Amino acid sequence: MTSPSHTPNRGGESVETQSPELRKDPVTNRWVIFSPARAKRPTDFKSKSPNNPNPKPTSCPFCIGREQECAPEIFRVPDHDPNWKLRVIENLYPALSRNLETQSTLPETATTRTIPGFGFHDVVIESPVHSIELSDLDPVCIGDVLISYKKRIQQITQHDPINYIQVFKNHGASAGASMSHSHSQIMALPVVPPTVSSRLDGTKEYFNETGKCCLCEAKSKHFVIDESSHFVSVAPFAATYPFEVWIVPKDHSSHFHHLDDVKAVDLGGLLKLMLQKIAKQLNDPPYNYMIHTSPIKVTESQLPYTHWFLQIVPQLSGVGGFEIGTGCYINPVFPEDVAKVLREVTLT
Repeated sequence: MTSPSHTPNRGGESVETQSPELRKDPVTNRWVIFSPARAKRPTDFKSKSPNNPNPKPTSCPFCIGREQECAPEIFRVPDHDPNWKLRVIENLYPALSRNLETQSTLPETATTRTIPGFGFHDVVIESPVHSIELSDLDPVCIGDVLISYKKRIQQITQHDPINYIQVFKNHGASAGASMSHSHSQIMALPVVPPTVSSRLDGTKEYFNETGKCCLCEAKSKHFVIDESSHFVSVAPFAATYPFEVWIVPKDHSSHFHHLDDVKAVDLGGLLKLMLQKIAKQLNDPPYNYMIHTSPIKVTESQLPYTHWFLQIVPQLSGVGGFEIGTGCYINPVFPEDVAKVLREVTLT
């Protein structure tokens, strides 16, 4: 991976004169084609389907006072308080079953093609008020949401068949949100997903070549947007998607659920800032964010090159046949341009 300090300065080039370029990052472990001639200037990117204001429907089961309409509650913050700030509940329509009787007694092998669909699928309701989005909350309240992820992950890891836990947020219908009330989700899987395995392979290769964790070098290897005391936000060197942003812990940390309360508030502030900048610059696009952490059963020898991070992906373009067919993505905007644009966004 080439360091940004060695990347040609594109500041004086027009989009029409920028040459296509292929980049590969050890974290994603995939090639990305940067083809700016296919697009407009970086500052002209706007969402074609902005997330519309969030009117309260006639009945929303996530709103305070309608708790009985939801799937069973796992916990709330504060505990047992009718005036809750957030709730963690079971998903009413789970993708996996938490029924312990469906757990497999057979280990997954290279020849196994079917295993029982045991797992957990939970929902984190981020606010009792329908009109409040995550980015409207203050850093302390966003920190509470992050700590609720941590608490639920710690609970789920007590179940031995679980191998990976994915925290994600779909914001806006075109980003996959079926409910307009602000929420995020936690899915716990009995397998390690292929993108996670690929990430481990890529970061291991980088570590073997350099003796360093590639995400510990985020500030020098990617394009810095903003930073807080404990985190840095970057446009990744080989960003898969236009205006993709990563938020990376400055100190080496393999597991998201090792996050403490102080760092949760610090991360909450930087996450709020990034979501606000993306919304202002890109016309409030639908977006997804994902927390990429280590597999539950990561080995001691893997810890030096596993480093968790949060990825934000604004939904600005669809995925076509080329991407589906090859696993190789075309990004119409260079991340160094994205970083410059987002650094310069001013918020009132």
